[in-house]
Amino acid sequence: MPDEPLLDIGEVARRSGLAPSALRFYEKKGLIAPEGRNGLRRTYRPEVLERLGLITCARSAGLPVAEIGRFLAARPSDGDLRDRMTTRAEDLDEQIARLTRLRDSLRHAAVCTHEPIVACPDFQRAIGNVAAGASRAVTP
Repeated sequence: MPDEPLLDIGEVARRSGLAPSALRFYEKKGLIAPEGRNGLRRTYRPEVLERLGLITCARSAGLPVAEIGRFLAARPSDGDLRDRMTTRAEDLDEQIARLTRLRDSLRHAAVCTHEPIVACPDFQRAIGNVAAGASRAVTP
């Protein structure tokens, strides 16, 4: 929308929750582009906030910056990238399962009456499941 006012780097940083240095880094890597300058300050179209949301989501999923650039430009025909996204999703599923087991074992420990708690067979079994899941996650 061409009639929308441009946002300076400080406003984009405030709205996105990212430091101005992160915005400059993403610009250097080609993930975002300024619309121009207002004096010495970079200015951006408001749509950059949506793009930064995608970048933040991809970073949270563990994608490296180089991969995010490919992700943002991906087309349905990019099978290699789709395969990597699927693999990363599977890795996240394993991590979620491991964290769920850890959460459940900590909840058990919080209410367990066994003395000492760490000797509780249920707790040990739960911790064993967490440890087994962790070792599977790092096995090549």
